[in-house]
Amino acid sequence: MTGVVLSGAAAVLRDVSTVTHDRVVVDGGRIVDAPAPSGDRAAGGAEIVDVSGCVVTPGLVNAHHHLLQSAFRSRPDTRSVPMRDWLARMSQRYSMIGVDPELTAASASVALAESLLCGVTTVADHHLTWPRDQDPVSLAGATIGAARRVGARLVFVRGTARDDPDTAARSVLDIHDTHLSDARDGVTSDGMIQLAVGPSGVHADGPETFAALAEVARDLGLRRRTQANEKIDVEVAAERYGRRPLELLDEWGWLGEDVTVAHLCDITHAEIDRLARSGTTATHAPACDVPMGWGVARVAALAAAGVRVGLGTSGGGSNDAGHLLADARLAVQVSGLIGEPVTATACLGMATEGSAAGLNRPGLGHLRPGAAADLCVWDCSDVFDAGAADPVDGLLWAGPGRRPRDVMVGGRWVVREGRLLTAESRSLAAELGALLKRRQVPEH
Repeated sequence: MTGVVLSGAAAVLRDVSTVTHDRVVVDGGRIVDAPAPSGDRAAGGAEIVDVSGCVVTPGLVNAHHHLLQSAFRSRPDTRSVPMRDWLARMSQRYSMIGVDPELTAASASVALAESLLCGVTTVADHHLTWPRDQDPVSLAGATIGAARRVGARLVFVRGTARDDPDTAARSVLDIHDTHLSDARDGVTSDGMIQLAVGPSGVHADGPETFAALAEVARDLGLRRRTQANEKIDVEVAAERYGRRPLELLDEWGWLGEDVTVAHLCDITHAEIDRLARSGTTATHAPACDVPMGWGVARVAALAAAGVRVGLGTSGGGSNDAGHLLADARLAVQVSGLIGEPVTATACLGMATEGSAAGLNRPGLGHLRPGAAADLCVWDCSDVFDAGAADPVDGLLWAGPGRRPRDVMVGGRWVVREGRLLTAESRSLAAELGALLKRRQVPEH
């Protein structure tokens, strides 16, 4: 859809430092700086959408998800257990049900539909599970196909967790050639699919894996992503190497402007300085880190040092949801526990342009002219927001669990009046439920 004008908003969050009250004009799938039209239809037949009482924001960018885990949510045996046990139990479940393209597609469809319904227009999926009897190109294609069907932007991260380094690197080339043949620097020409590489962390992968994926990333112009300084990462790095994770990543050439590191729960002042000097970006995932007992990342200190920080949900095995706005609210709330508070506006910035920066997607995460027309309309006119002094701050502080009224991706409406337009969300849920039942996942 082209030619859409959003009129009458209570506030428009153009970016983290700019709130306006003017109209939002979309043309050709992008935000444009156009004169305000009059009447019910704009010049050229553009649609006028009344957003009175609403806040318009950029589409949210989830910088760290594990879409497969949406098939493995709310497992009692993975609650409040050490991460070593959590990893082992998740692995058992993957083996028990069988990870294949059918499951991958069903889980990704559910998770991406959920994301759109929660205002997330771009999702970075760190896929770490690659059974030896499955073709990596087909597994990746299942997730990419799901994103195409529901209309979400996808960053597919070919991750590793104790995989053979050479096999993993070759599969990146195969995925790229099969599913992103028209890509430039890992992004398809329509901007909907991006490819990246990502070892799970120094707790799972050694220097050979990091080196092999760095080489293929350099050859194809891909972004690099990994995880560090969650509890098991610190423990294994000390046991195996007698070092800290970020020290190892630096030695292995995995800090730099093309690298994003997620979690960073246990981080020192010196490590913050190391990240800042290297130009590495970070991803905060509080709704995973807090219930897993890993701690609260020092995002205010990271930002003060000059590190760009994004926001991610992590996967359904630890978070149980893909609701990034709810996690931004949690990020505000838990920041006070470590005496380094962050504002609601800063957390909205992490969930939008901060995440986009880590993906090297300057056209996402803001509503300045030239940006991709990825946006959300949040209705703030009901009792849940009554009395809120600032409607933008109120997006996080008031109305917990809110969902957007409307969502647009690339100038195309994908959610209207809270309903997904690109697929029947209840059918997607039923299909995944039937698949899990058919494969007889035991309940505990």
